[in-house]
Amino acid sequence: MSAPELTTASAEETEAVAERLGRALSGGELIGLVGDLGAGKTCFVRGLARGLGVDPERVQSPSFTMVTEYRGGRFPLTHVDLYRLDAPVDDSGFLREALYGDGVAAVEWFDRLRDAERVDALVVTFAFAGTERRTLRLAARGSVHERLLDVATERC
Repeated sequence: MSAPELTTASAEETEAVAERLGRALSGGELIGLVGDLGAGKTCFVRGLARGLGVDPERVQSPSFTMVTEYRGGRFPLTHVDLYRLDAPVDDSGFLREALYGDGVAAVEWFDRLRDAERVDALVVTFAFAGTERRTLRLAARGSVHERLLDVATERC
């Protein structure tokens, strides 16, 4: 099955896609985010936060803190940024709890995770498609994440 793709024309549209997805999350999901700097990964996490009932204004790029947990929504949202770590990053130790907890984990630079291609996750790959436009390619690994493809690609 090919990975569904959609194009957003603004940061607001990217957030809206993620917000719709966030409303459908039930806890225990891992969202892997892949793309260049400035491609919209943190913007996407803001939308997830809104969909989970977390104040999206609290979401900042975690590049210097690496792991930030946001509480106050239906589930905790753990925002992980692997940018400053050399690939491959092992998912054991302190990352295991962040990635595989009862809440929702959103991991920027997911492709730096060791064996990322074998980890059950919804992987969103961002590509520039113009000044404000982004193409989002979604790939689900595992049944927990398969059901999210339709939600994420549904047009309002």
